[in-house]
Amino acid sequence: MNTIKTVIKPFKGLTTHDLYEILKVRAAVFVVEQNCHYQDLDDVDFKSIHITVYCGNEIVAYSRVFKDDNSDLWHIGRVLTTQRNKHYGLLVMRHSIEVAQKYGAKTIEIEAQCYAIPFYEKVGFQVSSDEFMLAGIPHKRMTLQL
Repeated sequence: MNTIKTVIKPFKGLTTHDLYEILKVRAAVFVVEQNCHYQDLDDVDFKSIHITVYCGNEIVAYSRVFKDDNSDLWHIGRVLTTQRNKHYGLLVMRHSIEVAQKYGAKTIEIEAQCYAIPFYEKVGFQVSSDEFMLAGIPHKRMTLQL
């Protein structure tokens, strides 16, 4: 049986191998699986804390946590799982919230794909905007007050 482990690192702590594997899984989920053409490399990674959940040596969930440059608002983004119905998504979200809290977050915002809203509600997020399109996919902003 493979061990589940969570690795939390700022960008500067990522090895080139870590970064390669993270970018590979993000492309596999967002570009290939969801057929979404967008600019993934947006410079936000530099200021993010990267949360990676592994099952053995395989990434099974990932997110990045970062603070808004112009306010005290924190964000969780690029949330993904590679295996559904195994609770890896909940695990990565709980760790993401804990990281933001550790750094003093009072409010966390996400841009949730509309189909995933019930998932984010499980960890306390509430819809805070009307629907909008992002990379051709319907989204809503969701907020968690800590």
